[in-house]
Amino acid sequence: MEILGVDIGGSGIKGAPVDVDKGEFTRDRLRLPTPDGAPPQEVARTVAEIVAHFGWTGPVGVTFPGVVTDGVVRTAANLGDAWIDLAARDLFAEASGAPVTLLNDADAAGVAEMTFGVGRGRPGTVLMLTLGTGVGSALFLDGRLVPNTELGHIEIRGKDAERRASAHAREVHDWGWHDWAKRLGEYLRRVEDLLYPSLIILGGGVSRKADRFVPLLEGVRTPVIPAELHNDAGIIGAAMAAVPAAGRT
Repeated sequence: MEILGVDIGGSGIKGAPVDVDKGEFTRDRLRLPTPDGAPPQEVARTVAEIVAHFGWTGPVGVTFPGVVTDGVVRTAANLGDAWIDLAARDLFAEASGAPVTLLNDADAAGVAEMTFGVGRGRPGTVLMLTLGTGVGSALFLDGRLVPNTELGHIEIRGKDAERRASAHAREVHDWGWHDWAKRLGEYLRRVEDLLYPSLIILGGGVSRKADRFVPLLEGVRTPVIPAELHNDAGIIGAAMAAVPAAGRT
């Protein structure tokens, strides 16, 4: 089955049709910049542009970087307050002319990684963290998702953890790998103390460079491994989320 997945991020919006039985793109992905300030109507138009680019008429899975319940955005730390309590699923559906399934971006990435990536078949408590503009989290117990955990916003030294542990923070502050690994390690140790996971998976584009920072993490008891699907996981997970809708059409 082929379904279009769209992944909304703080800097870019990416989409591609996905073979949801294999977890693979069936066409090259399209990436467009996230509109400045991320106004909802403009983001919706960008999503619609991706849908139109692929000539898509069926169900679409869309991720959002915040808590989503029943198609309504509840938090949007990196996209602005205009999104809070917005019925974004309906907004995207109206703009694109397609039925939309909306979910948290890290949850989507985690589901994809647990199905087709390094998390496949992993029992126990598994935590997937996406390191990008912010820090997203997806928590699994014996393969089942606990949605909307948002563990990137726990407090470390008086600030959101993602202000110290995200890939964006590393770039903004021009931290070297050692300096960033020190901050990321502090965050991972805090998460360990809360959850005692059996495995931590690090995703996002920076996971392609895991060999540069994972060996530098200090004091982390839990095995830490890079994601296999890297920055494609969100698109794949978005498409997977829309499978029930496809079954109704």
